[in-house]
Parts: sequence; C-alpha cells; structure tokens
Amino acid sequence: MKRLSILILSILLLVPAQGQGVQGVGGADGKRSRDNEEERPLSTYKTLIQTGGLWSPLVDVRTDAVLVYDYTENYLERLRLWREKGYYTCFMTNIAWGKVSAAYFDGRWDGQTHWDEVQTGSSGQHYWNKKYFVPSLNYLLFKKQQLKKAIDGGVDAVFIEEPEFFATVGYSEGFKREWKAYYGTPWQAVDASPEATFLSNKLKYHLYYRALDECFTFCKEYGRTLGKDIKCFVPTHTLINYAQWGIVSPEASLASLESVDGYIAQVWTGTSREAQYYNGVKKERTFENAFLEYGCMESMTAPTGGTVWFLTDPVEDRRLDWADYKRNYEATFTAQLLYPANNHYETMPWPDRIYNKKYPRSATDPTLDKIPEFYSTQLQVMTNALNRMPLSDNKVSGSRGISVLMANSLMFQRITSWSEDPGDPTLSGFYGLALPFLKRGVPVQISHLENVKYPESWKDVRILMMTYSNMKPLEEESHAYIADWVKSGGVLLYCSRDDDPFQDINEWWKREGYDRPADHLFSLMGIPANAPEGDYSFGKGTVCIIRQNPKEFVLEADADGPVFDAVRRQYRDKCGCGDLELKNNFFLERGIYDVAGVMEESVSDGPLTIKGTLIDLYDPALPVFKEKKVYPGEYAFLIDVDRVEDPSSPQVLATGGRVYDEETTSKGYGFTVKGPFGTNCAMRILLPRKPRKVALTGSDETPLKDFTWSWDRVSRTVFLKFPNSHEGVKADFSF
Repeated sequence: MKRLSILILSILLLVPAQGQGVQGVGGADGKRSRDNEEERPLSTYKTLIQTGGLWSPLVDVRTDAVLVYDYTENYLERLRLWREKGYYTCFMTNIAWGKVSAAYFDGRWDGQTHWDEVQTGSSGQHYWNKKYFVPSLNYLLFKKQQLKKAIDGGVDAVFIEEPEFFATVGYSEGFKREWKAYYGTPWQAVDASPEATFLSNKLKYHLYYRALDECFTFCKEYGRTLGKDIKCFVPTHTLINYAQWGIVSPEASLASLESVDGYIAQVWTGTSREAQYYNGVKKERTFENAFLEYGCMESMTAPTGGTVWFLTDPVEDRRLDWADYKRNYEATFTAQLLYPANNHYETMPWPDRIYNKKYPRSATDPTLDKIPEFYSTQLQVMTNALNRMPLSDNKVSGSRGISVLMANSLMFQRITSWSEDPGDPTLSGFYGLALPFLKRGVPVQISHLENVKYPESWKDVRILMMTYSNMKPLEEESHAYIADWVKSGGVLLYCSRDDDPFQDINEWWKREGYDRPADHLFSLMGIPANAPEGDYSFGKGTVCIIRQNPKEFVLEADADGPVFDAVRRQYRDKCGCGDLELKNNFFLERGIYDVAGVMEESVSDGPLTIKGTLIDLYDPALPVFKEKKVYPGEYAFLIDVDRVEDPSSPQVLATGGRVYDEETTSKGYGFTVKGPFGTNCAMRILLPRKPRKVALTGSDETPLKDFTWSWDRVSRTVFLKFPNSHEGVKADFSF
C-alpha cells in the first residue's frame, strides 16, 4: 500500500496544481519582466544574494540576481517583487534541514509522521532539535513537489544547499533501513569500530549524492516539459570545513553528475576562522584558511567547466561584534580576490540580518547597534567592486605548482571514539601539508582525488603532496591517473606511516590483497609494498616517501622541516624551478585592482609596500596616496589609477552604489547611482579636470543638498559622498 502511495505521488508531481498551471509570475510564457534587460544565461550574472524576505529599499543592494529562499505561502509575491526591481530571480532551498520540511515529518504531507527519518544520535536525541534529516526516497518525493511549485513560479535556476549528514549520528530507524538497503547487512553503530565508522559515513555520503541526483534530474526533466533548460547548483561548505566540523557531504563527487551545473562556495568568517594548529599553536587564521577554502572549491569545480560563485558574509551566524565582523570579513574578502580565474560572487547571504539586525559595537562595548555607517559604506564599496571585477591571467605572487591532494573520505575518519588515539585534531593532517608552505608565502593549490581523471585537474601541478593517514581512496581507478602523471614527469610526495586503524577496514584494497591502499598505488609504479622512506624513480617522475603522519608537522613547534625541506629540494632539483620564493605575503594585480594579504607567523615581520596612485577601498573615505604599507595581519584592496586603460575618459572607479546610464558630453559627465536606503554612497570618479559644478538630483528631479565633494589633483578624481537611494540619485559634473 505504501509503494502504491509513493507511485501516485510521483505521478502527481508531474501534474500542475489545479488553477496554477505553469504560468510564471512574469506572464503566461513564464518569462521575467525586467526593464531594458534581455534574457541571458545565469552564468553571465556575476553577483547574487540569497534572501527569504520580501524586497525592501533597505536591502536593495543591486546585485545581478537574487536567490529567493524556500517555497512558502508568500513565495510568488517575493519572486514578483524582486523581479519588478530588475533582479534575475532563482529558487533556493535546503536538502538536509529546514522549517518548511516540518510538514513532511509531522504528517501533514502524506498523513504519516516520519520522525524516524530525523538524524539521530546514540542517546536517541534528534540532531539540532529535529532540523536535520535522513533523505529517504519518500522524503525526496516531498522535496520534488516543492521544486515543481518553484519552477511553476517561473524560475529557470534551482539552488539546493548544504547536503549535510553529521558524522556522529546514524541511529534512527530511517538510517537503519537505508543501511540494510545499501549494504544488505545488519546495521552497525557509527562508533562501534573503525570499519563501522567508515561504512556509516560512506552511506551518509551516498544518501545525499542520491538526493541531489534525484532532485536535480527531476528539475531538468520537468523543466523540459515546459520548454525550459533548468540550471542546477549546489551551495555548499568546502570539504575542508565539513571535515573540520564533522559533517559528511558528497562534495567533489557531484562533479560526475550531469545534472549539476556548478556550486556556491559557502566560505565566510564562520568557516574560515575555525582554529587550526600551526607551529604547535592552535588559533584562528582566517585569511590563510579562507585562501585554502576558496582554492578547494575552485579546484573542485574548474576541471568540469562548472560555474562557482564565491561567497563572503559581512556578519556571521555567531553573535559577535561589528569590529570583529569587519576584521574577519576583510580577511575572507581579500582571499577570494586572489583567485583571478573566477569573477562570480555571492556578495552576501541574508541581507536583512546585515542591514537590519543589531550587534554589539565591539568586544569592549556591548551597546547594540545596527551596522555602523563606516562599515556599511565600506561594505557597499567592496560589494559594488565585485560587479566590476575582471578576470585576469595574472597569478598570485609566489612559487607555483605545489598542490595538496584531498579526498571526500576526509569526512569519513573524523570519529575515533573507539580508540584512545585522538585521531586528527582540527584536520591537522591536511594543514600539516598545506600550512608549512602557505605560511612562507607559497600559494599552495588543492587537488581532489575524485577529479584526477580530468586532465584539467593536473594543470600546472609540479609537486603533489598526499597522505592516506586521514583519508582513503574510494575507487582504485584514481591510482592509475596518479601513476600516469608521475610517469610523465610529476613529483609525488607521499607522507604517511600507514598505521591508522582505517588502513585495515574491509575496503577494495583489502579485497584485492593489499594491506594498505598506498601499496596498490606503489605497485603501479614498481615500488615495493610498505616502501621505506626515500626517493623512487618512475618514468620521468619521482615518488618521495616520508614516513611521518603529516599532522606531526603542525602539532609541535618547529616540526615541519622534513616536509618543507623535501618539497624545496624536489622543486629545485627534480622540477628545475629554482628555489622556493619565501615571503610573508600574497599579492595580485587584477586589472586596476591591487589585492594583498600579509601574514603573521611567517618568514618576516616587515610590511609589504605597494606603490602607485592608489585608492584604498577598505577605507570608506576612499583616500588617495602614492604608497601603501601593509603590515602582518593586515589586508589591502586598492585601485591603482595609473593602470586605468583610458584615463582621459570620465569614469567611476569606486562606488558605494550601482552605477547606471553613464553619459559623457563635451561639457560634462553624468550617471545615476542606486543603493540601499539608509546607507551612504562614497565614490571616486576619474575626470579629465576639476569640475566647475557638481549637482545631484533625486528620482523626483528635486536637487539634493545633502552631499559633499572634493577634488584630488594627483589622481584627478572627485570624492563624492551622499545618502544612497534605491530609486536612484542623478549626478552631473560640469566642466
């Protein structure tokens, strides 16, 4: 009887609800109505936000697109209002949690309660107050019904976020049923043994892989019945963060799904400030961690040709203070700009909580305030720069070609409750390979084991560092690609004692007669099983084996010498690239922009000096100077006026609102600028000479008097500041 009910629901999902049909908000053909803007592919839209709220002048941040969150009673109204203001609208929802799904669990959807499908811990507690789910096929039918309604509303892009299964759970009856169906064996508790831990998390990984495959395939097939090409994206934390937080998710494996068109890299202060060990000290290193997180997402996406939006957030989920938010936001914002092959950005999630919610002023002043004027002005300048951010062939400064290999199974080995061994605290096995180089100014890349079959994943990689101390290969085929790369001249540094408990689980290498997964890899290159430390030649390449667990390089002070010295030697002698360039900073010229981050705990305490005719975008006053010194723990986002392509043409260089309708005549220059009501717009405008007159008018053509302007002779720029208006302010400069 239950199977018949599921079949009927599957059929009903493909039938439009009575009276609703497939008509979109924009009209009978489902097209959006936006003034003076032609329809174009979503991938051409550079900036977006996500929100569950109605359009409001207070949050009219003027990005290209908006992700309208969850199908609720006012979904169509929210969609309509954002569209009317000129935004490309998409649908966004979650797959693993959320209040909207309560109708499934409490019986309102199909007349049966499904509390046994909530993620459950060993003591029977529902994880995070019933907010996280086991994605059964029956639950996916419920989710598809929501997706269908959203598509009927007129969207042609769907974002399903955060496929998350917590590593410590797996005790619900729903999960036990999934275990039996997947493995065909009796369920085992996640903390029963290393093998039970691995199998439990491998199943969680499969369940959300299946969930996204089911949902996205449905969206694309249903869209085709409407004559639509539905694009599907996964907003997700990075593999680094999920492994740190003890969460299992499909991550890089989603690249193999034809239904996945790309990702949002959910990197922000809340993920990047997660503390890790380096040189024996555990603390937050937000900039360094963000650099690795964005690199993780770029390398996960680039080999498949998908689109990825880099996310930053001016606040975060934790209740902190405005000074803290600003400091860490600059760190993550700087890190994302150091990847010049990407210029797609989610400028902020949940703008309502940024502009309308109150937080303490600082760690020493608990007074609750809305976002301070200096921060909102700076924020507007930063996010509007993303609308203009160019791609660049330039590379971030430093010795290139050194990469760290990651695998999704990093998320499988985070539980060690069955052992006295502390395992891999704060993901130190990964940071033990990455931070010794990153902290010395080497821009370490990330490679994904799941992507080694794609030729693009090997681009520019000269040395690949890997370990099986904290992860294991899920497929033996990946080893053949690694071996072929070494044979053609690559240098593989394998760093592991291969003595962790997960080496002995009954996975494919054991079934094929290998004691350790590395033994299978080595056998493809003529290297003996459990080979001792040393260098081994294979074809034109080299395998360098270090018999240490890489976590040891960061858990103790001054312990990273073995890995750093080995890579430095191979880089110089085997790769022929010369000595590593050691420094305390990363710097990138990106069009007219200079981006820099200077690290503490590095090779020197000196500043990075940047010269030019510079505008400081991290200062709401947009000051101009000829030299900028950036000290350890500081970051810079600058415009160099000397690199403007056509300096004789009037143009906006920096702006705290979005600029429209620019017009240049022989007697002047003008434009309209729009931004969130209640914020101030600060601008730097390049002009051929000092203007004779500056005039501002509102949308009702009333002259504005509440503005200031000044002329900078050295840069030939006007600084202009005035209150933002969502309806638009017209600025005119007369010569």
